[in-house]
Amino acid sequence: MSRLVVVSNRVAMPHAHRAGGLAVAMRAALKESGGLWFGWSGKRVHGDSGELHKLDDGNTSYCTMDLSFEDFDHYYNGFANRTLWPLLHFRLDLVDYRRDTHEGYRRVNALFAEKLASQLREDDIVWVHDYHLIPLAQRLRDLGVGNRIGFFLHVPMPSSDLLAALPNHEVLFGSLAAYDLIGFQTERDLDRFQSYVRLYGGGRAFADGRMRAADGREFRAGAFPISIDADLIARQASAAVTRASVQRLRESLGSRVLAIGVDRLDYSKGLPDRFRAFERFLDRFPEIHGQMTYLQLAPVSRSEVPEYQALRRELEGLAGHINGRHAAPDWTPVRYVNRDFSHGVLTGFYRLAQLGLVTPLRDGMNLVAKEFVASQDPQSPGVLVLSRFAGAAAEMKEALLVNPYDLDGVADAIAHAHAMPMEERKERWHALHRRLRRHDITLWRRKFLEALEA
Repeated sequence: MSRLVVVSNRVAMPHAHRAGGLAVAMRAALKESGGLWFGWSGKRVHGDSGELHKLDDGNTSYCTMDLSFEDFDHYYNGFANRTLWPLLHFRLDLVDYRRDTHEGYRRVNALFAEKLASQLREDDIVWVHDYHLIPLAQRLRDLGVGNRIGFFLHVPMPSSDLLAALPNHEVLFGSLAAYDLIGFQTERDLDRFQSYVRLYGGGRAFADGRMRAADGREFRAGAFPISIDADLIARQASAAVTRASVQRLRESLGSRVLAIGVDRLDYSKGLPDRFRAFERFLDRFPEIHGQMTYLQLAPVSRSEVPEYQALRRELEGLAGHINGRHAAPDWTPVRYVNRDFSHGVLTGFYRLAQLGLVTPLRDGMNLVAKEFVASQDPQSPGVLVLSRFAGAAAEMKEALLVNPYDLDGVADAIAHAHAMPMEERKERWHALHRRLRRHDITLWRRKFLEALEA
């Protein structure tokens, strides 16, 4: 069996306290075949980038690389998160393109390729993850690496015209042809990429998933929707109800219904729109006042980026405004929390909630939507209110699908979920849960790797 090599910006080291679903899936894949996980160490150093750190854990090795402060700023804070992230989330108005950060992004990818190539064996299968490492395969090919290399894009793929607005787009996105297999979250993402290759890349797309670049190189592309370990999360949620923090939340609610949102603090998540939609709900349905509390957990991310600082200030202002208008001495309608919680505690919070609010303006998949469903009590399941522009909407038709830009529509969906009879709640939940158990994260990674090895 070939060894698997996983490459990602960050590496989930063994025994890390907060390993997410992707980390669990990658560790399971590496354990099956033995392998290597390669990426940034999380360390910024004053000297040069490139120092490697190695750790072995059973049949899996972890190899991480330090980055200098300048390389990190250009590659990660700069081009990855101020140029590619907004572009790939359809926010051309927020794209900040600079030649120096673009060059830093390419320089770090070249360094990743150089350090990784020295660790590879002839029959290794390489699986690269996400937009931070788009050019990596091309740099590996330049170094003579002939291994099978796959790439999975966790974020959305925007329309071809948006991609073409990026200076030198043909160089960056053309380098994807160096991969043997490119995976997307949804069929719509795949269609958009195929359109880009035809319209701007001078290539062709075939019905069987094959694609041909302008230089004649053939590769494959497909949709592989990522998922979760539904059974594991259900067990976590059931056990979490006895945790002190979950018990305190339950006691603080009294008889009120809990609506919950859990999102990284990011403009793609549509949080200001969600707050305004909840305010619209309170304005239009005064008879429900005092019966529902909306808890929004939004751990701070990328705090150095001005757009994220402005978003945090906006949300603090909106929460204060809504509570100032609608709160009563014994009721605060919006609880806005920037703290981070362990995954186990979050599943306990999900289980308490009768409404899950997942309304991003654009999202590759959004696993919170799936985790909310998996965490529910089968005897009294909650209702998921889900944006049509999350990748998860393609699989989760039994949720209440909404347009996050339509504040009245979201308000109506919240009211609908609040009033939904138990029989309908169960019917919707059972359909969603059956699909989650069939199409779990183990099936996702196996399908991708089988397609890459085929």
